[in-house]
Amino acid sequence: MSLDLTTTIEHLYSGTPVYKNELINLLKCEDPQIIELLRSKANSVRQEIYGTDVYIRGLIEFTNYCKNNCYYCGIRRDNLVATRYRLAPEDILSCCDEGYKLGFRTFVLQGGEDGFFTRDKICHIVASIKDKYPDCALTLSIGEWSRADYQAFYNAGADRYLLRHETACKDHYSKLHPENMCLDTRKECLFNLKDIGFQVGSGFMVGSPFQTLDNLVEDIFFLAQLKPHMIGIGPYITHKDTPFRDKESGSLDMTLKLISILRLSHPKALIPATTALGTIHPNGRELGLKAGANVIMPNLSPASVREKYMLYDNKLSTGKEAAEGLDELKKSVAKAGYKVVIDVGHSKLI
Repeated sequence: MSLDLTTTIEHLYSGTPVYKNELINLLKCEDPQIIELLRSKANSVRQEIYGTDVYIRGLIEFTNYCKNNCYYCGIRRDNLVATRYRLAPEDILSCCDEGYKLGFRTFVLQGGEDGFFTRDKICHIVASIKDKYPDCALTLSIGEWSRADYQAFYNAGADRYLLRHETACKDHYSKLHPENMCLDTRKECLFNLKDIGFQVGSGFMVGSPFQTLDNLVEDIFFLAQLKPHMIGIGPYITHKDTPFRDKESGSLDMTLKLISILRLSHPKALIPATTALGTIHPNGRELGLKAGANVIMPNLSPASVREKYMLYDNKLSTGKEAAEGLDELKKSVAKAGYKVVIDVGHSKLI
C-alpha cells in the first residue's frame, strides 16, 4: 500500500490542503487497500456528522421541454423523438400530497429550461407548495435564470437550488455544450444563488466525453471554492438520441472514489447516491452510501411521465427508484447499514 496515497487520504481527512498531483495519483489508484481506506475514512466522516441517517427527497420531474441543446442530454431541444410533457400545477401539488403521506419532507422540482414556466408561474407553484406544506423544504432544479428571478423564487419560499456545473474547465465545457452556453454564466448563477441565501447544490458528471483527470481535479478545486451545501455527482451515461450516442459511459468505481474524496473534502455537505449510480449497477446506490453519500431522491412524478424524462438511456424510474417503492428502498438501505429517516434533512453547513 502506497504511503504517499495513505498520506493524501489522511490530509483529506484532516482538512490539510491537498495538491493537484496528489489528487491525480489518488484518482489513478487501483490498489484495493488504498480504495478501501479512502471509502472507510469517508464513511467514518459521514457517520461522525450525520450518523447512519439517509435523507430522502421526493423528485418531481415536471417538464421535459428544454431550450438548451447540450450534447449529452436526452431532453435536449433537438431530440425530435422525445415525447414532451408538462405537469399542471395541480398535478405537481398532487405529487406533493402523495409524497407527504409517504414521509417525504423535501420536494425537488426538476425540469428542463422550459420558457412556458415563467418566473410568475414558478413562484405560484412554489408558494402553493410551501403554503400547504410549511414544514417541508422545497428545492428547485430548473437551470440558469437571472439573479432577479432567483431572488423571486427565494422570496416565494424556495429553500434550495440544484445547478450542476457539469465541468469546471472552459475547454471541456465547450465540448459538451453549444456555443450559446457559457461556463462563466453557470458559475455566476451558482454564486448568485448562494449570495441570495439558497442552500446551493452543484456537481458534475463522471466520465463525460473528453474528460481528463485534470478536469476532475479542477472540479474538486471549484467545489472547494464554492463550498456548496449539496454535491451531486454521477456517472455520465450515454443516450441513443444525442450526438454522444457512441461515447463510452462513466465508471462506477471512479464515481465511488470521487464521492469519498468529496465527503472528506466537504464533511457537512449533503451528497446523494444518484439514480445514475443505480442505473449502471444493481447495488450502485447502496455502494454510494458506503462511499460517503447520505441522500437518496426517489421519483414522485406521475408514473405516466417518468419514462419521458429520459436524460440518459435506461434511466431507472420504478422499484427502489420510485416513491411507491419506499418500503423496498428502506430495506435495501438498512441492509447496507443505514436508515431512511423522515426529516427535512438540512445540510449541517447551515
